[in-house]
Amino acid sequence: MVGGGPAGLTAAHVLALRGRSGTVIEAEGAVGGIAKTVEFNGFRFDLGGHRFYTRIAQVQRLWEEMLGDELLLRSRLTRIYFRGRFFNYPLRANDVFKGLGVIESARCALSYLYWRHRLRHTGAQSFQDWVIREFGMRIYDAFFRSYTHKVWGIPGSEIRAEWAAQRIQDFSLWKALLGILAIDRGQQTTVIEEFLYPRLGPGQMWEAFRDKVESRGIPVQLNRSCVSVKHENAAVTGITIDTEGRLTDHDVDGLISTLALTDLIEAMDPPAPLPVLEAARSLRYRNFCLVALMTDEEVPFHDNWIYLHDPGTTAGRVQNFGAWSPAMVRPGTTCLGVEYFCSSDDEIWLMSDEAAVAFAKEEMVRIGLLDPAKVTDGVKVRVPKAYPIYDGIYREAVAEIRGYLESFSNLVTCGRNGLHRYNNQDHSMWSAILAALNLTDGESYDIWSVNTRGEYLERRAETGAEIKGIDLFA
Repeated sequence: MVGGGPAGLTAAHVLALRGRSGTVIEAEGAVGGIAKTVEFNGFRFDLGGHRFYTRIAQVQRLWEEMLGDELLLRSRLTRIYFRGRFFNYPLRANDVFKGLGVIESARCALSYLYWRHRLRHTGAQSFQDWVIREFGMRIYDAFFRSYTHKVWGIPGSEIRAEWAAQRIQDFSLWKALLGILAIDRGQQTTVIEEFLYPRLGPGQMWEAFRDKVESRGIPVQLNRSCVSVKHENAAVTGITIDTEGRLTDHDVDGLISTLALTDLIEAMDPPAPLPVLEAARSLRYRNFCLVALMTDEEVPFHDNWIYLHDPGTTAGRVQNFGAWSPAMVRPGTTCLGVEYFCSSDDEIWLMSDEAAVAFAKEEMVRIGLLDPAKVTDGVKVRVPKAYPIYDGIYREAVAEIRGYLESFSNLVTCGRNGLHRYNNQDHSMWSAILAALNLTDGESYDIWSVNTRGEYLERRAETGAEIKGIDLFA
């Protein structure tokens, strides 16, 4: 397995349960990928904040098997900061009414009715189209336009509608408006209101997975990068591993890859056909930079996290890790994770740790989320290629790459970057389970369909039964 994140470790676990041998190769010095937990001077923090919830029964059982009572039940509290005000998330019509005022709220309602009627028979191609159809132009302008550009670095008109369908599900502004009038008090279902969280952060889960697979004979090797994938006759025959500048070749019987598709295709030896290489090089990613601020202010706010839609603030979101679990922080303190979505040439990415800490602290102070006198420490963490971008050409590029990869008899790819899909942890794990079964048992599960709207929501009752009686927990 190439990659020691949720997908790679889950695939290794399935192989171990099936009595197969293997090795996990991880480029970083810790397991978990973007879901790892960073330890710094007595504090623990996530790279983005990772909730544990799923509608896939087998994934739920895996989590419970690994950590048991170490899983805490948490209630979600999330708000949006916009124009100096806080709005509950998901958006509630009464919050919008109070925050925007009577006149602007009326304009938003009329905008919603106009665009809902105008676009009711129109298929949304872009994120912008989708949100305008569901919420109206004025809500899009107020809450989505600038924030979307902040997160992705491109306008919402250049992002495919799949992003909205995955992240803003089953919310009806019309029902919310009726709710204000007490006509319909039906509960909205766009987000999960309760979730599990490991006592010591998500990294605790993936460290448990590592320990489990190693106890079953599958080693997890850190600080090792796969730089070449050798193949012949439509089969992978070996990989080249870079260990701190030393290259070694290893024969393999099969390969499960969670590498970013761009990196996997670039590593193929002999090279992939030119159209496949061009498709891989066209895929785009968004980097992530987290600035952790340690503070003696134990409860600067009660939210798990706050979305920063304020156009004058560079940060896109801020986490309060003390609200996730008290065991993540020192007694009487907390740690805020200030999140920046960026490209490799953006100022925040290039800043020194000291400059980034000072910048993040100034932003949090300016919008009233932090007392500067209480900040005691800080650190910056960079994550390249954290988020696959759903731009206007990604779908065709992924289809080209998929066709090439499926020509190999013993190569499967899974996980977030391995499918170029913004998967949650459970989606990544489920794709890895199917990938491992395809490789070991000769199954033909459609890994690429994981985390489509139809499978994840509408067919969720059948999802866990698709393994045809195989017991993963034997």
